[in-house]
Amino acid sequence: MTPAKLAEVVLAAARAVFTARGLDSSMLPISTAVERPRNPEHGDYASTLALQLAKKSGVPPRELAAELADQLGRTPGIKSVEIAGPGFLNIRLDAAAAGQLARVVVEAGEAYGHSERFAGQRVNLEFVSANPTGPVHIGGVRWAAVGDALSRLLRAAGAGVTTEYYFNDAGSQIDRFARSLRAAALGEPAPEDGYRGAYIGEIANMVLKDHADAANAPEPESLEIFRVAGVNIMFDEIKSSLADFGVHFDVYFNEKQLHDEGELDLALERLRAEGHIFEADGAVWLRTTDFGDDKDRVLRKSDGDWTYFAGDCAYYLDKRERGFDRVVIMLGADHHGYVGRMRAMSACFGDDPDTNLEILIGQLVNLVENGEALRMSKRAGTTLTLEDLVDRIGVDAARYALARFSTDSPIDIDVDLWTRSTRDNPVYYVQYVAARTASVGRNAAEVGLTRGTADGFHPELLDHEKELELLKSLGDYPAVVTAAAELREPHRVARYLEDLAGAYHRFYDNCRILPRGDEEITDTHRARLWLNDATRTVIANGLGLLGVTAPERM
Repeated sequence: MTPAKLAEVVLAAARAVFTARGLDSSMLPISTAVERPRNPEHGDYASTLALQLAKKSGVPPRELAAELADQLGRTPGIKSVEIAGPGFLNIRLDAAAAGQLARVVVEAGEAYGHSERFAGQRVNLEFVSANPTGPVHIGGVRWAAVGDALSRLLRAAGAGVTTEYYFNDAGSQIDRFARSLRAAALGEPAPEDGYRGAYIGEIANMVLKDHADAANAPEPESLEIFRVAGVNIMFDEIKSSLADFGVHFDVYFNEKQLHDEGELDLALERLRAEGHIFEADGAVWLRTTDFGDDKDRVLRKSDGDWTYFAGDCAYYLDKRERGFDRVVIMLGADHHGYVGRMRAMSACFGDDPDTNLEILIGQLVNLVENGEALRMSKRAGTTLTLEDLVDRIGVDAARYALARFSTDSPIDIDVDLWTRSTRDNPVYYVQYVAARTASVGRNAAEVGLTRGTADGFHPELLDHEKELELLKSLGDYPAVVTAAAELREPHRVARYLEDLAGAYHRFYDNCRILPRGDEEITDTHRARLWLNDATRTVIANGLGLLGVTAPERM
């Protein structure tokens, strides 16, 4: 019996108690939940439903709990129900009901853990969005790993998700990039405010291959060639690097499109119609202070140029006009000041920032090698890049390491730790279980052991302490996935997988799965193979949500 199924049983018991007492069933919640007690001696699951309903129903909580316990005690699969404290229900399942979970997991396969929590909700998830003026730096790599994992989690929870990369191909940074490329092509030092690093010379040479006269053309023409060609080359490289990292976006949105298609003017007129535009000092302003911003924001400067914030407004409106219910934007630590103005901007459009807009801020990442933090990239000449990280620890370890910690916390990625083939390397520890469960499956086939049909499965045989512990851990997975999606915290999946790996190792060490020598194959062997394969399913599903492989061999 899964936790979700047990929760339905508890709610059905409450419905029966209310009917028997003549109480209004509309007081009952649409759904309820059961939880694992902190102390395993208190039972397999606990429910607080009696406490929640006592005040509404006018029935003392322990009295209500007693009636719920009586109803639940008649349910097949429930071994016992005890009342604790003011009205907690501690529920124990019999071995057959607990063991059935192994079959449920195996038969569900990749769908196990999925839910309809966000069904019908359309989410636009924007992350990375690094300027095409250099390789993706290590902070952007964190968002690549976390953002991609979050998109998978939201989809697993039923949301319709579109991942998007905002391609900044307009503005002063692109102008500096073009000047830097032209200087490199001419053999001159980079401009004082320009970009440096070996990659600038590489891209300049690539531009010259297709535009041999670019460096010697008149400066305005030359800069335009380097701007267009250089940005295209750099962005192709960024997309290729992200693809190698397992990250693919549904939409690449060009900032230049906002300007070319008049979307900034449209946004301005919409905001004007909402009554939040005013003019002062020859500039056009948005009165964001009406919605909690620390100051009003300029949209169009006195010289007629648009501000970067005007582009933010137009881009947000474009997303909403495309039908997205929720716009989620993932930004680096240096963008913390954007939160207030963006929420105010959403409100200026008539939206509810708590419903339609969500901004996630991620903290810094350091790469540590031989006990020292690495600072410089040989190719980029500045901060470390995606390639610097992957070259040292590989894609799987990089994605797992970046997704394993709350984005609220800065992280140090220790190269020595994440390249070890030992239990203290978290990704190795989890992937080893994936490989071991696959190995057990191969070895079982060699000795003629198969799970058999579902009708021939005897879940009641899975009654060893370590088998029950593993079953409970497998049962927790759907709730972990839902919570990780709701809270935007993929690290919950990683930490869960490590706990699951520990439970499997203890099961493997204490419960023989394969027969020894000429030992006859029994129903216990078959039942344990179901449990082994259920673990393989959940490990693979969980790693898949993080974009990490579940190897069959290591």
